[in-house]
Amino acid sequence: MIAPFALQRRECVSASRVLILLLASCSANLLAQSINESSSKIVRPAGFPAAVPESTSDVARTEEREATRSALTLGPGDLLEVNVYGVPELTTKARVGNNGDVYLPLIDYVHVAELGLDQAQAIIEKRLSDGGFVKDPHVTLFVDEFASQRVSLLGEVAKPGQYPLLGEQRLWDVISAAGGFTEKAGRSIIITRKARPESPVTVALSRNITENPAANVEVVPGDIIVVPKADIVYVVGDVQRPSGFFLDNQNLTVLKAVALTGGVNRSAKMNGTKIIRKTPDGLTELPVPLKKIFAAKAADVSLQADDILFIPAGTARIAAGHVAQTALQSAMGVAVLAAR
Repeated sequence: MIAPFALQRRECVSASRVLILLLASCSANLLAQSINESSSKIVRPAGFPAAVPESTSDVARTEEREATRSALTLGPGDLLEVNVYGVPELTTKARVGNNGDVYLPLIDYVHVAELGLDQAQAIIEKRLSDGGFVKDPHVTLFVDEFASQRVSLLGEVAKPGQYPLLGEQRLWDVISAAGGFTEKAGRSIIITRKARPESPVTVALSRNITENPAANVEVVPGDIIVVPKADIVYVVGDVQRPSGFFLDNQNLTVLKAVALTGGVNRSAKMNGTKIIRKTPDGLTELPVPLKKIFAAKAADVSLQADDILFIPAGTARIAAGHVAQTALQSAMGVAVLAAR
């Protein structure tokens, strides 16, 4: 016969075991739930951006560099950096001599003139392999200075011509080497790449080049850089301040152009106002009813690039057929300003 105390104790132990099992089961469920909730609520730390695919512009720039690289050939004066994978002691810098040869450790002189980078790499790899110096070598060539390669700078710069690329250079570096822009330079530059001559690049400028640092693009060997002449309108004759004005893609009318000069003088012969305009057949003279335009009795007239708005003085005596010549001579000596 089991004593009542022993029976009570056994029942307590059994109850305790059941309670422990229940608690363990609940704890396991809670832990699993906590793990699941935590995994579904992972928060990316601030400042740790998610991976994003390479932008279209980045891909285009990479493709352009590769195309340029494949189009380049080496020549005298170029400074090369030669890297051999896994053999750092063979890493060296060497300049191509006047005879087109470059001296490299172990393999002596290698002729690289007129070769592309890939061709030169293949020759160096073969020399290293055939000489038993490196088994299955992998060579990478970098050009630190393209002394043999040049860029051409044309148009409205102080010293147009060809300029060597000594190290990595950007547009402003080349413009500075050419003495900067002339006062008649336009606000855009056209760059034709050797690798993609069918797709010229247009770079928009501002008068203060520091306002748009993105325009300071990298230049590469073979680039042809053209700085076109700005579109200018001239207002000359009997006005307060005869001047030329940059159009800068805005519509400049006769009324606004005259206002920019400070207005006409009292002695001006407004009925004799003319626009001197260039055409395929030469210069043509277009009468302008300036007095009626001022009185809002005639429509204002839009000006075109290279137009000369000529307002003669009332006392001027200009022989027939000489108005255009007089206007041209007057326009040659005026300052060119921004039309604001």
